[in-house]
Amino acid sequence: VQLQAYGGGLVQPGGSLKLSCVASGFSIDDYALGWFRQAPGKEREFVAGITWNGDKASYADSVKGRFVISRDNDQNTMYLQMNSLKPEDAAIYYCAGDSTKTTVPMTLASWYDYWGQGTLVTVSS
Repeated sequence: VQLQAYGGGLVQPGGSLKLSCVASGFSIDDYALGWFRQAPGKEREFVAGITWNGDKASYADSVKGRFVISRDNDQNTMYLQMNSLKPEDAAIYYCAGDSTKTTVPMTLASWYDYWGQGTLVTVSS
């Protein structure tokens, strides 16, 4: 079971970036998925989560209205579209998965069993 996050990079404030999380070794069909981030000197925080069947998504207040989480089970991939990026969005972004079929998105890191290695997002002019 492996999750691999891609798509990080340097973007100017106000810009957009799309992260991908590719799963290998298992099918994400029955997995709840989520994105978390960790900035230097700060704890890992929830960014967005999506239920196993994709019918519900949840966002941290700090990204609501700017970020969109989605999943493509055929591609075994989850995405995070990030728009109107701010300097405070800079962090290492991690994707996570868990086989629990909850009816609401999972927002706590401790609930997830599987983690990707992270991809760095830098927001700077």
